[in-house]
Amino acid sequence: MRRTALLAAVAALAAGALAVPADAAPATFAHPGVTVSQGQLDFARSKVNAGAQPWKGAFDAMLASKYADLNRTPKPRAVVECGSYSNPNYGCTDEREDAIAAYTDALAWYITRDERYAKKSIQLMDAWSAVITDHTNSNAPLQTGWAGSSWPRAAEIIKYTYSGGWANSGRFATMLRNVYLPEVINGSNSNGNWELSMMEAAVGISVFLEDRTSYDKAMAKFRTRTAAYVYLASDGELPKTVPSQNLNTRDKIVGYWQGQSTFVTGLTQETCRDFTHTGYGISAISHVAETSRIQGEDLYGTDVGERLRQALGFQSKYELGTAVPSWLCGGSLKLGLGPVTEVGYNALHNRLGVAMTNTQTLTERNRPAGSNNLFVAWETLTHGDNPS
Repeated sequence: MRRTALLAAVAALAAGALAVPADAAPATFAHPGVTVSQGQLDFARSKVNAGAQPWKGAFDAMLASKYADLNRTPKPRAVVECGSYSNPNYGCTDEREDAIAAYTDALAWYITRDERYAKKSIQLMDAWSAVITDHTNSNAPLQTGWAGSSWPRAAEIIKYTYSGGWANSGRFATMLRNVYLPEVINGSNSNGNWELSMMEAAVGISVFLEDRTSYDKAMAKFRTRTAAYVYLASDGELPKTVPSQNLNTRDKIVGYWQGQSTFVTGLTQETCRDFTHTGYGISAISHVAETSRIQGEDLYGTDVGERLRQALGFQSKYELGTAVPSWLCGGSLKLGLGPVTEVGYNALHNRLGVAMTNTQTLTERNRPAGSNNLFVAWETLTHGDNPS
């Protein structure tokens, strides 16, 4: 689809006029193809090697982080037990951070071509694939989604760009298929950021496994949940809902939307909870949309893109300090959106040419974007003003 057509699609969405296309896995999966593509990696590498900003600064910050430490010792567990807010925390932080480290090392390998980073990434992935069998306790689905979002990003880069060999890549694939995918693929009826993060993991895992059936199932759930997570005026008087949640009255919907009874474009289901969890949901939406684009279906020109654009703009406005009106969350917001704007901003503003003033200001203010220590990492480096 040409840029003019995509712009027309976005405009049509504002009037609620665009039909939603059917989801379909590609006939042939693109690799590396989870959140970041070969072209994006090449662009980032060229900019870092040329000393260009903000990419060189972003790369230097990544390399100076604990996640790029070549002396890092993996801490795998057979069973990772995570309660609410990771209490208890038996391996939760270790798993998430080892997964982010594996991705960090994969990026460092690609940009520097220093084999030590590729081997460290492989060491981390091998350590976990040799040990882990399960996730337990109340936060198990979310924990699996967070770690399961980072692992395939790392694995895609290593498997498809490192020629030094990865003997245990098959065992790693088995881990993703047997330990991670079953925990996330059926979704969640908790707050929306749960299912969005879980579908991000399921989509990424499906790409690595080249599992078309799981990819289609995850994408369908993702589309339904995204529509129920970000409100557009074209939705009508009330937000859309996920059928399995049985939110069949106004009171139930208002309760699920944290007590917010006035619905405006760009509001999310968790805006009135806090911006941190809202940021998790927005980030997952952008990551799945980016993976889908790499795999040949550009969701940015559909309702997914319009909801992402509006959610970014709405939250960014208040994150930047706009006074909170009394009708919004009782006149008080808990800010802290996190480093989650680069991917959506780059896709919608830089690729499609859509004006995103508040999002642009926030994105540029926060550069270089780092990691949220859960499942987001180094997106100024990989997606900042990246045309690929």
